[in-house]
Amino acid sequence: MDSSNTSRPAGWTSCLLHALVYLVSLLPLWFLYGLSDLFFLLAYYLIRYRRRIVRSNLCGSFPEKTEREIVAIERRFYRFFCDYMVETVKLCSMSDREMRRRMRFAGVEQMVGALEREGKLFAFIYLAHYGNWEWVSSLSARVREVNPGITGGHIYHPLRNKPFNRLFLRMRSRFEGVNVPMKETLRFILQQRAGNRPTILGFIADQAPKWSSTHHWTTFLNRQTAVFTGTEQIARRVDALLFYARVERVRRGHYLCTIERMEGNLEQTPQFGMTDGYFRLLEADICRCPDIWLWTHNRWKRTYEQFLAMQKVSRDPSPAVSGEEARSAERD
Repeated sequence: MDSSNTSRPAGWTSCLLHALVYLVSLLPLWFLYGLSDLFFLLAYYLIRYRRRIVRSNLCGSFPEKTEREIVAIERRFYRFFCDYMVETVKLCSMSDREMRRRMRFAGVEQMVGALEREGKLFAFIYLAHYGNWEWVSSLSARVREVNPGITGGHIYHPLRNKPFNRLFLRMRSRFEGVNVPMKETLRFILQQRAGNRPTILGFIADQAPKWSSTHHWTTFLNRQTAVFTGTEQIARRVDALLFYARVERVRRGHYLCTIERMEGNLEQTPQFGMTDGYFRLLEADICRCPDIWLWTHNRWKRTYEQFLAMQKVSRDPSPAVSGEEARSAERD
């Protein structure tokens, strides 16, 4: 079978999708925000998109809040989430001038200066699904304005839907950023080191790892939480500087991202200490403004109790736990 023929439909689908999204993105933001208000009514009241997960996440994270307060946060989140979707569409055609006006950065010069002053090749930035993380991809353009010799980019998890994956890759690379697939992170970094190329990379590190990637738990939003540790582990291997991106939604369609140096020294900080520090910073931001974090993600579907049970089974299989039960726990 001719492989070129099999790939052609996917290519046409990608082109059509990109053309459609691009045409919609040409609409002014005031009009897109009108659509966002409509999407909110549909998503929240009619479709009830992931309402059960969002409510469960909010109640578990803020047990001290009343039901009325939880519902208020929930509604504000859905309004923001719909804004995020139309803002992401706008990214397809937004000019650098407009992006600069709507997504402002602070601390970029200090970050680049620290990289140069300390003679390091790498700076890693801890990011989260907080605020408009797609617009934060424009950071690479701001870095290159300070030092054109620095490669800027971000780690991403490829989408299963290939047309949508290609679309997001195009949008995220519009502002000079390099897209690095998660599984190729270490290879890319080692290639950069071999070529002696200074690099600044953003790592979105607030999602839930699979059981096979769960190596550390931390207290986050009142629960024991499995966390990704790859950012810190790779940073230790290549002696990278670590920063945190603090994102604020100034008003609708306008954000401020402040790049801050992580406290502590990697050589003197205990294992996973920087990872814990990142989650403390993120937790403080979420508590300050919970509306703009991605509550639709089923963040706590894997529990610490399940983890302990699996560890016990792997060390000393018990007749009381069947092989099917063990496999079921692994699939969760």
